[in-house]
Amino acid sequence: MAVTVEYDAVVVGAGAAGMAAALTTARNGLSTVLIEKAPVYGGSAARSGAGIWIPGNEVLLAAGVPDTPAKADTYMAAVVGPEVPAARRQAFLTYGPRTISFLLRWSPLRFSWMQGYPDYYPELPGGMPDGRSIEPRALDANILGAEFARLNPSYVPTPAGTVVYDVDYKWLSLIARHPKGLATATEIVLRYLQLTAAGQKPISMGQALAGGLRAGLLAADVPVWLDTPLLDLHVENGRVAGVVARRNGQETLIRARRGVVVGSGGFEHNERMRKQYQAAPIGTEWTVGASSNTGDGIEAGERAGAALGLMDDAWWGPMIPLPEGPWFCLSERTLPGTIFVNQAGKRFVNEAAPYSDVVHTMYAKQHIPCWMVTDQDYRNRYLFKDLAPLLPYPDAWYSSGALVKDWTIAGLAAKIGVPAAALRATIDRSNAQARSGRDPDFHRGDSTYDEYFADPTNNPSPCLAPIWLPPFYAFKIVPGDLGTKGGLVTDARARVLRPDGTVIPGLYAAGNASAAVMGHSYAGAGSTLGPAMTFGHVAGLDLAATN
Repeated sequence: MAVTVEYDAVVVGAGAAGMAAALTTARNGLSTVLIEKAPVYGGSAARSGAGIWIPGNEVLLAAGVPDTPAKADTYMAAVVGPEVPAARRQAFLTYGPRTISFLLRWSPLRFSWMQGYPDYYPELPGGMPDGRSIEPRALDANILGAEFARLNPSYVPTPAGTVVYDVDYKWLSLIARHPKGLATATEIVLRYLQLTAAGQKPISMGQALAGGLRAGLLAADVPVWLDTPLLDLHVENGRVAGVVARRNGQETLIRARRGVVVGSGGFEHNERMRKQYQAAPIGTEWTVGASSNTGDGIEAGERAGAALGLMDDAWWGPMIPLPEGPWFCLSERTLPGTIFVNQAGKRFVNEAAPYSDVVHTMYAKQHIPCWMVTDQDYRNRYLFKDLAPLLPYPDAWYSSGALVKDWTIAGLAAKIGVPAAALRATIDRSNAQARSGRDPDFHRGDSTYDEYFADPTNNPSPCLAPIWLPPFYAFKIVPGDLGTKGGLVTDARARVLRPDGTVIPGLYAAGNASAAVMGHSYAGAGSTLGPAMTFGHVAGLDLAATN
C-alpha cells in the first residue's frame, strides 16, 4: 500500500448520513475526512424531495405543532412494531430534535414545517393529520462556490425560473382544478425572482439539503474526497481502525484513531445483492436511488463480522417504467379517476395508500406488473409528471410499453392481457363506488393521508372519480424504490453489531447502509432522511466521546 494518512474520524459516503456524521465529529474537535465513491456529493439525499421526519424538533415547535415526546413514541411504536428495539426508537426520538438544532447552528440550513402533509398512518395512536415533516428552505448556491458544480443532480429538476418546495406539488397537480394551483404556480416564480433579485442562486429540496450540509463541512474545513471508493475496512486487533480506499488511482490506507462511520447508502444498484436478498422479480432498473449505491459499505461491514438486517426490504413505491427512466408514481395514482388492476383485471389495493404498502401488497400477492387504468377525463384534469392537463402523453411512452391506450374497455383489456369482462366489471363497480363517495372494498379515502394528493374540488369524495370518458389508458406499474433499507445492524449509539449482539469496536453506520429504525414500515414523509441524519449525528457524538 503506497500511501497512508491518518485522521481521528473517517466517514464513508457523502450523503445526508455521512455529511451529518462528519460535521458532528469535526465540530466536536476531531480531525475528520469524508470519502465518496462518486464524482459528486449528496447521494440520494440530493436527488430527493428532502422531506425530513423528526418529531418534536424546534422547527415544528416554533410553528405551533402540538407534538409531544409521548405522542411521537406512541405513534412510532404503533407504526414500527416490536421488530425494532425500543432503545433505538428512543435514541431516534431523543437525538432527532438535537440533530436539527445542531444543523441550524453549524450549517446554513433553515427549515419549514410541511403543514398539512400527514403522517402516513394519521389514524394510529399519536398520529398527526397535519404531519410532522419539515423541509429545507431555499439555499443560496453561491455559498458553495466551485463545490456547487459537484452536487449530485436532482431526480426531478425543478422548472427553470422557479423555486419549488415539497408542499407545492400537491397544488401544482391541481393547476386546472383549484385556485390554489394557479396561485402556487405564480408563487414559485415570484419566489425565484425575489431571491435572484437579491443576488442569490436559489436551490431547494434535496439540492438545498445536500448543499447546506456541504456548506457546513466547508465552514468546518472537512476535506471531502470525491472519486475515492471504499475497498475495505482496516481492522487491527478486532477493532476497525480505518479504511482502505482508492484515491488518485492509488490504494490508500486511511487510518482512523477514533473510528469509522459507514454512510455509504444502500445496495439498490447491485443486481447480485438484490437477487440474493430480495423477492423476485427484482433488479436495478426500477430504483431512483443514487447510481453509486451498490452496497460497498454493507459488504465491507459484513466481512468485518457485522450482522445484517432488513435486507429483503426497501423504501418501495409504485413506479412507471418510462423510457427516460422510472417515474415514482405519487400524486398520479392518488388523484381521483385511477384504479390499479392485476392480471385478472381486478382491483387488489387502496391505490392511495402509503407507497411502500402498495408495493408490499404487489409482492405479497405477486401482482407484478399491474396496471393503473384511467381515462381522458383524468388526463384533462391533472398534471401528470411534468405534463400539463389536456396535452397528449408522449409517443415514446406508448412505444416503450409503459402506456397503453384504447377507445374501448374491451380493447384496452386485450392490449394489457386481462379478461375484458373482468375489467369491465371492475370499472363498473369502481365507478358506482366513486359516485357514492365510498370504497368499501379497499377503503381508499378513509385515511386523511389518502386525501393529501387528491382533489378537494371533486365530489362526493376527493379520492374517487368514475372512469368513463374514452380513450382509456393503462400505465404499467412495477415495484420501484427510493433505495434499499436493509444493512448493518446497529444499536442505539449507531455502533455496528455482530450476529451475537456484541459491538464491533470502532465501527458505526447510519442511513441506508444500516438496517432502518423504521423496520418494515414508513412513519411519514422523510422517514429515510430524518433517521439517516440523526444516526449520523449520534455516531459522530459517540465517536467523539470515545477515547
